[in-house]
Amino acid sequence: TSCPYRADTVIIGGGCVGVSLAYHLAKAGLKDVVLLEKSELTAGSTWHAAGLTTYFHPGINLKKIHAYSIKLYEKLEEETGQAVGFHQPGSIRIASTPTRVDEFKYQMTRAGWHPTEQYLITPEKVQELFPLLNMDKVLAGLYNPGDGHIDPYSLTMALAAGARKYGAQLNYPVQVTNLNSRSDGTWEVETPLGIIQAKRIVNTAGFWAREIGKMIGLQHPVIPVHHQYVVTSTVPEVKALKTELPVIRDLEGSYYLRQERDGLLFGPYESQEKMKLQDSWVTNGVPPGFGKELFESDLDRIMEYIEAAMEMVPVLKQANIINTVSGPITYSPDILPMVGPHQGVRNYWVAIGFGYGIIHAGGIGKYLSDWILEGEPPFDLIELDPNRYGKWTTTEYTAAKARESYGFNNIIIYPKEERFAGRPTERTSGLYDLLKTKCSMGFHAGWEQPHWFYKAGDETGYKWIEEEVVRGGYKVEIENMTDEMGVLGVAGPYARQVLQKLTSEDLSDESFKFLQSRHLKLSDIAVTAIRISYTGELGWELYHRKEDSVALYNAIMDAGQKEGIDNFGTYALNALRLEKGFRAWGAEMNCDTNPLEAGLEYFVKLNKPADFTGKKTLKQIKEEGLKRRLVYLTLETDDVDPEGNESVWHNGKVIGNTTSGSFSYSAKQSLAFAYVPIELSKVGQKLEVELLGKNYSATIIQEPLVLTEPTRTRLQRKGQSPKI
Repeated sequence: TSCPYRADTVIIGGGCVGVSLAYHLAKAGLKDVVLLEKSELTAGSTWHAAGLTTYFHPGINLKKIHAYSIKLYEKLEEETGQAVGFHQPGSIRIASTPTRVDEFKYQMTRAGWHPTEQYLITPEKVQELFPLLNMDKVLAGLYNPGDGHIDPYSLTMALAAGARKYGAQLNYPVQVTNLNSRSDGTWEVETPLGIIQAKRIVNTAGFWAREIGKMIGLQHPVIPVHHQYVVTSTVPEVKALKTELPVIRDLEGSYYLRQERDGLLFGPYESQEKMKLQDSWVTNGVPPGFGKELFESDLDRIMEYIEAAMEMVPVLKQANIINTVSGPITYSPDILPMVGPHQGVRNYWVAIGFGYGIIHAGGIGKYLSDWILEGEPPFDLIELDPNRYGKWTTTEYTAAKARESYGFNNIIIYPKEERFAGRPTERTSGLYDLLKTKCSMGFHAGWEQPHWFYKAGDETGYKWIEEEVVRGGYKVEIENMTDEMGVLGVAGPYARQVLQKLTSEDLSDESFKFLQSRHLKLSDIAVTAIRISYTGELGWELYHRKEDSVALYNAIMDAGQKEGIDNFGTYALNALRLEKGFRAWGAEMNCDTNPLEAGLEYFVKLNKPADFTGKKTLKQIKEEGLKRRLVYLTLETDDVDPEGNESVWHNGKVIGNTTSGSFSYSAKQSLAFAYVPIELSKVGQKLEVELLGKNYSATIIQEPLVLTEPTRTRLQRKGQSPKI
């Protein structure tokens, strides 16, 4: 095959994800889209995948990816003339414990404000849909009618046919042997057939993604897992059925099972102790010839899962196994792929780490294509940001996390749950050793951060900047200071009193005003002090060198003994900021919301002369008028609290969603922020919020519930008594 010498976009890897991206870019009108595949299309993880397609995802944003994929696959055959073998018999997740039923109710609270169909169904309905089940343990089902499975090979070939139809070039077998970035941000892609000059490159190389990354000095945290599934010969009871069985996922048994022609196909997720990683590929690279090969199957390893499936679907006991497939699928540490431009390298994009490439391929192809062509993505998908991993992500960490994530595939997910494999990383603050036994640590981008502190008797337990510099031609050096710096927050009515003991600087309200920043020394330690606190109380944030953290912390704790100083974690911080009506990035504010609907007009000066990023669009939004607004709710709940992403109801319809929520200890009631239509956003409006399958009444109140310390002080000076 001959290669062009110039291309707009070079896609490296011809599995379903890469081919989908080629299809979407070409369909959107981009010229000179070139895909390079080193052996043949679908080699790697695609061709042997079980091909499951589901609308369900426990997260929020990925549901949109799943929904787009399914809608695309439904019409692909008609568009390309290529059969895709798409079956949509629906799927049922089976609950066989009361806790699992609660988890399903929790998932249902997040389903109402998404367009996809999902129902909590009774055991009788489960049996009607899947008559071959042993119903002894079935308590409920989570049913998605549009789910099913597709033939991965045919799907990829249909996408390839579409890509060619719209003008993309798919070249194979062509191996990428080296990548060179040029000073103007373009790339030289070296192949045995010559060099291709490309405006951008996209790594969609599956379990070869590490090899491609290494060519440019990046260590992508992906690792191959041995995933096995078993296919039976004809089962008479299956053959006798009039309609195809829905896919079932027996979550306690940790496997999926679906009809395959007149037999059954069954695939388990083994526990982290039993499952197998192909570690040698990470250390020594993927064997050069590996393409459409498989691993040796190991039925002994999955025997307990086969037995669980036989108990749930008794006809399996008599079925003959005709095929066992054991192939590599790629896992990232948190099972989620890495999608988007990579920090530190210009015009290098990734779509790698797909444990579920078939259901993600369509939606990710569209999402990336929009991002590449429009300069920004169509919606927020922050959880797939490739830059969530950094130099702290070692091979040992990736392996430990992939093991944990694969083994935990079907376990019950609890809100605010922590997973401890591979932790801590090198990203610990100077205070980690001092505090780790006193609190429950949470994990944030590699960092260990206190979520809550134990009391006696407790149970322990971007754009987003590099691109702007290039686009604007600014003479700026960007340096990531995160790993060098520490920050301590000191907040509360005695914050000034305690800190004043450690410095000769005047910290009085007149001298050190709210929102001011100053370099000073506390107990001879240099800090940048900002008078601000996300608690909304009197407080300072103290930025300092990481190696000074312990000394600074000890000095503050010693100085505050008389005042009764103590530690607090991010969960307390969250409750305090909600009481004050403070918005949070990633919740009330993200790439899918704008400052006006988030109620942040006060912070945006549209009449200032400078043409800041987004000014034109904001003016346009203001002129057109808002369709929804962020509101502040109190809820009448019993023993359940909101936490965000729950459905908001009015007159029997879902009309919006909460963004965050918590119990307020000051007001002794539940609080939440929510986005609702503008006509339902007035103070006093009654709404309902769905929590664990029940609707609780909610009222829009004037924010905030508790006034901030600067506001209270101002009112006291005027002789008024502020509300607390």
